[in-house]
Amino acid sequence: MEASTPFAGYDMAESGRIEVAPISGGTPFADHLGEMVLAVSEESVPDSGRIALEITFDSGRVRCETWSGDLRLSSK
Repeated sequence: MEASTPFAGYDMAESGRIEVAPISGGTPFADHLGEMVLAVSEESVPDSGRIALEITFDSGRVRCETWSGDLRLSSK
């Protein structure tokens, strides 16, 4: 992962709007800047709309989940 200047947000019609902002120390990805991604795994729960993506780095993992249209990020 690397730091870069955020680009402008964009509209995804019925899926909503994406806003891009600079990373802050309070996000799960901040601790992994400069690290290589070692593995990526995906999970989904049929008929629930729940999807998760887990990204593994040398120093830990970040889990990205969607539930009822919300994006939730957590680190392990």
